[in-house]
Amino acid sequence: AAAGLSYVGAYVINTYKSYDNFLQDKYALLPAVIIICVAVVMFIIGLIGCCATFRESRVGLGLFLAIILVIFVAEVSAFVLGFVYREKVKTDVQGTMRSVFEKYDGKSPESTVVDYLQEQLHCCGVKNYSDWTTTQWFNSTGNNSVPQSCCQQEAKNCTGHLDQPQEL
Repeated sequence: AAAGLSYVGAYVINTYKSYDNFLQDKYALLPAVIIICVAVVMFIIGLIGCCATFRESRVGLGLFLAIILVIFVAEVSAFVLGFVYREKVKTDVQGTMRSVFEKYDGKSPESTVVDYLQEQLHCCGVKNYSDWTTTQWFNSTGNNSVPQSCCQQEAKNCTGHLDQPQEL
């Protein structure tokens, strides 16, 4: 169980590295850090439980049970906090994404992150391609198009023009 939790925590942290320009909240990675800490504690407690079982120690097994209950409460608390704050995180991420999309120029590091995000998640804009119509980049190009990263990978001749939304 500890190895599984460690993997999940490390995967979340590694995934967030790709999108750190969108996550301005310093507590966004807190659940992943908590999961890794719980995994380390579970590993240590697992060793204590194995030793207590091997020695048939009632005190050791009682301590093991108490610690497992504390870990269970911590995991339930993390789940509840994640559930309660999910809308706040969603709103914050969408607001940050909109501000990054506003600064899109096709050349800056933020623009590269936007392109990477759209290509990896197979999406266009924050909610859909119409989000681009209010950006400076859309107005400055003057050709009613969105970035090439909005194009579907199967679409060979996609130019990003809004008159062909089926290719976006």
